[in-house]
This record gives sequence, structure tokens and C-alpha cells, in this order.
Amino acid sequence: MNYFNYFTEIETRFQQRRGSILMLSTLDWVLIENWREAGVPLEAVLRGIDAAFDNRDKQRARLGSRRQRDINGLAWCNKAVVEAIEQAREAAIGAAPAAASEPRESGFEAARIARYLTRNAAALDAAAASLAPPASTAAAETAARLRALAADLDPSNLAPDALNLEDTDRTLTVLEEKLVAALLTAAPESELVALRAQADRELAPYRGKMQAVQIKQVQQQFLQKRLFEAHAIPRLSLFYMPHEDESA
Repeated sequence: MNYFNYFTEIETRFQQRRGSILMLSTLDWVLIENWREAGVPLEAVLRGIDAAFDNRDKQRARLGSRRQRDINGLAWCNKAVVEAIEQAREAAIGAAPAAASEPRESGFEAARIARYLTRNAAALDAAAASLAPPASTAAAETAARLRALAADLDPSNLAPDALNLEDTDRTLTVLEEKLVAALLTAAPESELVALRAQADRELAPYRGKMQAVQIKQVQQQFLQKRLFEAHAIPRLSLFYMPHEDESA
């Protein structure tokens, strides 16, 4: 599977089953990130979405004119996704070892990654100018680190087969986590309270469909996403590298 397709495949399947182009909310995107970071296979998410809509359709058919509530967010599918994960695990027990898988589609050439890191460094420099310490310091230091990583990816510095996407992405994840910590420290109490209240309001209809641990993770990711958006800070992971090279 192409590294980029996790979000777009889920969004497309949800819109197809709903029968309308409903824009996904911040909560929906956070939930997708939560599934991805937990290692939930794309196939399990898609099966869960189908199962949630199939159950809704059966209820509508059984109840006749009594209209069932529309599925307006991915969180309504969460329980069905969890069940699909369990079914996939059970099916995998005793399965024969799979043949060697085909290499993952890349699109992650060193030069492209270097340009992506450099663009993000410039965005962080711009954000640092309007941030309060320690967030401004963290943004400036992260920008410098991204430029150093980009320099390491220069073809003249990079040995053949030396590019390790997993290690690079782990480094970017650590840098992003440090940025989040600095933003939380620098943010006014009133801003954080307002963001947490917004997260609670958006999560309220779905609490019965999500486990406590997952709710906490979604709340944290919701807060991070909003803080980054408010201060024009880019996501750093290679997962967010655009399909098309924007360097032209």
C-alpha cells in the first residue's frame, strides 16, 4: 500500500457509504491518526466502516418508516472497526507464513525528503517569530535540526542504500513531540481550557463507542492538531509529505 493512502482510502470509503461528500471533521482526522499510529490495518478500518453502515441499513429496513440516525462521523464506526480488528487477529491465528511481500511503494527519494524538511524548517522559522518561549526556542531549534537532516540527505553525503525511512520518521516524531510539549508549556491556560472543552463537546456523542484509553489518545491528538493549526506549524512526519513535489 502506498504510504499516503491510509487517510484517503478511509475518507473515500466513508463518503461512498454515506452517499454524500461529507467533509471529515478534526475529530475524524484525529481518529484516523489514532488508528494508524496503533497499527490498525487499512483493511480492518474499511471492513469496520462497511459493517457500521450495513448494520444501519438493516435497522432501517427492520424498523420501516422509523428513520435511523445518520452516521455523521467516523467515530460511529469505531466499535465496528474494533470488531473487525479482532476478527482479523482470529483469522491470522494458525495462518501459513505469507510469501515475501512486495516492496512498499516509495516516492521517498532522498532529494524529495530533503526539500520537504527544508520547507518545514522555513515554516518553523516563520512560526517562531510569533511564538512565546519556550515554544519559540523549540521551533527555532527544530528548524535547525531539520536543515541538518536535509544536509545529511544530500546525494554527495549519503552512502548508497543508507537512507532509512523508519529511522528518519522516528527522529521527526521525536522532534514533533518536543514541539508539542513546548507549545503546551507556552500556551495560555485559557487557550488550553477552550481547546479541551471543544474536544469534549465533539467527543460527547461517541463516548459510548470508544474505550477510555482511545478517548484520551484522541483528546491529546485533537489538542496537538489545533495547536499546530493555530500557529501555522507543519506536521513533520514523512506521512504528511505531499504527493507532488512542491519545489518547482
